[in-house]
Amino acid sequence: MRVPQGMTDPLPRRQIYRLPRAQRVADIMLTARAVFREKGYNDAVIAEIAERAGVVEGTIYRYFAGKRDLLIKVVEHWYEEMLTDYDRQLEGIRGTWNRLRFMIWRHLTVIHDDPAMCRLIFNELRSGPEYRETAVFELNREYTNRTLAIVQDAMDSGEFRTGIPLRIVRDMIYGGVEHHIWAFLRGEGNFSPDESADAITDIIHRGLVRPGAVIDRGEQVIRRLEELAERLERASGQTQRLQNASGVATEISRTTGKASC
Repeated sequence: MRVPQGMTDPLPRRQIYRLPRAQRVADIMLTARAVFREKGYNDAVIAEIAERAGVVEGTIYRYFAGKRDLLIKVVEHWYEEMLTDYDRQLEGIRGTWNRLRFMIWRHLTVIHDDPAMCRLIFNELRSGPEYRETAVFELNREYTNRTLAIVQDAMDSGEFRTGIPLRIVRDMIYGGVEHHIWAFLRGEGNFSPDESADAITDIIHRGLVRPGAVIDRGEQVIRRLEELAERLERASGQTQRLQNASGVATEISRTTGKASC
């Protein structure tokens, strides 16, 4: 269109940059995860999540039905990240005891390192009437099934006794872990994922293993040898410092004619 003589061109329209939907949803969930961790479910407010994410409150309701739906999606994504990490690390671990110990240790470590998220799952999601209908429930089953697959493989190979229901094994492992960490989640004391994993794995493994089965604990031995080497190195350093100090004292004694203590 030609601009009439004596008139200037209109100002160009300002280009509005919009994030792709997937990126916007990811940003909202990342922000929501931080707010839920900091404040818990009851004290978390959609308005604050929107402000921190740099969107208006209505944008969140465009993608999520409400606060509970947002929490469920946040936990779903958290589980998916964790399962991917489990699969990657488990690939390089051999031996039933080692693999079982890794799954138990990793579970304890997640609780130890991210207690706020675990409180949300234990106290908010699992107690809700809709829990079994959520993807979180299915992801949790997938999560525990990785451990049960290790047990089933050992039963199939003859390393573990057969005839023991897998659901009982599951309840013994994860029920035992949860009972062990409840005080920690209440803010009462601490626990060691390493020591707890060793103890729980030994109890479960000894209860399932067939008499005479060979137990491969190579990785555990290596880890403990590394710890021993580190302690010996520290002790060696202390010995060297004592020897140096003794030499200095001897030299002083020789030059001054006084005996060292």
